[in-house]
Amino acid sequence: MRVAYVLCCSVALLGAVGTASAQDWTKSKWGPDDEIGAANYMKPELVVKAAQLVKTGKTYALGFPLDNKMPAYPPRGFKITVVQPGQAGIPGLGPSKTTYNDDIIEGWVGVGSQLDGLGHVGVEHVYYNGNKLLDFADPTGLKKLGIDKLPPMVTRGVLLDMAAHYNTDVVKEGTAFNVKEIEEAAKKQGIEIRQGDVVLFHTGWASLIGKDDKRFNSGEPGLGVEGAKYLTGKGVVAVGADTWAVEVIPFESKNVFEVHQILLAMNGTYIMEVLNTADLAKDKAYEFLFVLGQPRFKGGVQSMINPVAIR
Repeated sequence: MRVAYVLCCSVALLGAVGTASAQDWTKSKWGPDDEIGAANYMKPELVVKAAQLVKTGKTYALGFPLDNKMPAYPPRGFKITVVQPGQAGIPGLGPSKTTYNDDIIEGWVGVGSQLDGLGHVGVEHVYYNGNKLLDFADPTGLKKLGIDKLPPMVTRGVLLDMAAHYNTDVVKEGTAFNVKEIEEAAKKQGIEIRQGDVVLFHTGWASLIGKDDKRFNSGEPGLGVEGAKYLTGKGVVAVGADTWAVEVIPFESKNVFEVHQILLAMNGTYIMEVLNTADLAKDKAYEFLFVLGQPRFKGGVQSMINPVAIR
């Protein structure tokens, strides 16, 4: 996501939640103390079924290598500095002359392959499960909804190859994936989306990284509002894509990052951005075991990730 705060008027809020009252979404189906949202769908029996999808043992790294050239929305940036602390002018430590390198990372968490937590996006400063910004946000870390609360994400993963669906290498920016598009792509691939799934979209958009960063950052194909409601209605744990925001840009209406609001704030459904889905699409790996153990930044809003798909 590319903004720290999403400001919406009450009219936009009502439009986002449909015919339901504006406050219905603030009460989680998992109770007033719930902080993990759709991760509640991941039961042990679901993990066992997902593990049975492994037939070849082939693994896919879904995270991109990260450096200071990764395109990101200003002012976000990233750099790594390698140092040899306390070793200047000496051959090494002790008789065995031990030397070592350490690294220092400076940057924003929301650069490159990333996971959006439930404290990331809200509606008029109200976040998942009715948590109000002033009650849980703190510069030293969120008091609730921190990314450290999310359990390991081990479940069935599904890839929808939208580039193949549109018969193109790169789906055009502004192309929205709604119910019709999602169902058609899934049917073409022989895939059923189920409760507890992680659903990934391959659009070819990430192929622009390093080649046309300006275009990469200026828009994207992605999930539409009705598509987001459809997937949350299915009970998916997370939605990801090879794009920087997962949702379609330009937006379908004047509402700003409404898909983020529907997924994160209203349903507790996680978002994963800038994923490397190309190899999965190349192998037509449409169903797999999905594994993610994100860095547990205490009170963190987001996390840098390298999920793994296993066939």
